Amino acid sequence: MRRTVRVPAQPGPLPAPAARTAEPAGAVDADRWPDVARLPKARPGRTALARYLVHRALKNLSLLTPDGEPDPAAPRSPRLTLHDPGAFYRRVGSDGLIGFGESYMAGEWDSDDLPGVLTCLAAHVGDLVPAPLRRLRSLWVSARPAADRNTPDGARHNIHCHYDLSNELFGTFLDPTLTYSSAVFHDFPARFESLREAQHRKIDQLLDLAHVGVDTRLLEIGTGWGELALRAAARGARVTTLTLSSEQADLARARVQTAGLADRVDIQLCDYRDAEGRYDAVVSVEMIEAVGAEFWPSYFQTLRGALAPGGRVALQAITMGHQQMLDTAATHTWISKYVFPGGLIPSREAVAEHATAAGLRTAADHGYAPHYAETLRLWRERFTERRDTVAALGFDNVFLRMWELYLAYSEAGFRSGYLDVRQILLTEGFPR
Repeated sequence: MRRTVRVPAQPGPLPAPAARTAEPAGAVDADRWPDVARLPKARPGRTALARYLVHRALKNLSLLTPDGEPDPAAPRSPRLTLHDPGAFYRRVGSDGLIGFGESYMAGEWDSDDLPGVLTCLAAHVGDLVPAPLRRLRSLWVSARPAADRNTPDGARHNIHCHYDLSNELFGTFLDPTLTYSSAVFHDFPARFESLREAQHRKIDQLLDLAHVGVDTRLLEIGTGWGELALRAAARGARVTTLTLSSEQADLARARVQTAGLADRVDIQLCDYRDAEGRYDAVVSVEMIEAVGAEFWPSYFQTLRGALAPGGRVALQAITMGHQQMLDTAATHTWISKYVFPGGLIPSREAVAEHATAAGLRTAADHGYAPHYAETLRLWRERFTERRDTVAALGFDNVFLRMWELYLAYSEAGFRSGYLDVRQILLTEGFPR
């Protein structure tokens, strides 16, 4: 029996066509996607300003499809094609980058190279808007909804909205390890190595950082679908792993049982703030992004409090520049609205500051941004190739376009250098 597909803030599954074509706004289900189905209220002044700024930026970067036939001798660059310029500029004028994303979801624009267009935009994000006009940024941003706060109840809801969509959905594009975080490749291009091998390398690096071996007492914050716990248990560790996703917990338990490691792995449906006990090692992979700045002190205090004397913490964390983080911290974005409610990517400075405040020190810190770009490319290509399978699970065309944009948007962040991913070792900063 197929699981019920859960889509954030939307009722029930809805069969949908798998064809990748521009979809008129009238075809969008208004109950599921109210802000995609209807255009925002007309604001002529803001629409005109958006038309001027965005059209100028796209033209300057050679991203906009030319009005006439392109010169075949000209260097090829990724192109953005506007199917409905009026709707596109109206959405951007009203809601900035949220409107940009909703316009794509509505089928009002497309690209022959979506990650290429987004990478170019991300690489030039600082100069897309003339300096005198940057003070108008407040016109296009809104505050994060209070409901997205990662209180204990809020965190459960936010995790449910993304990670409990459907195990089958994630299975369509992840590798057989079901690892939903950056791999670490031995070399590029990735075709010389499977994604599964690269994911195991990433996990092994983290376990080595934390000195995980026979009889190590290991706490994992953020179970995923259990691959790290399985790999640690196979080394002889005793693993306690915490998750708020019931879908992930169910499948992870089944995988642990199948592997014959149930005596070494305890999977708990539990908030990190409720962690109990002391451990020789703590590992947390791309979990901090779901914590929220308000609760970073609690997160690092939990890490410190869980360590036995001499223990080690190995983190894998997505990071962004400190000023970009400060600009984003209180802002409602397309990603926070549709993909990761309550999420915020920290800066390296923020990680170091909160770790130090909790009594931890940074002993190692290595970046792997190109590896995440490659991981996301592989996920995006798999998702695109299996679009029909995703549609058959009950996800409609707007969701499919949303997920394609999310994967391409993320890939662009790492390709452009706007985002990084770090493996960080934390140890005790001072005696208890």
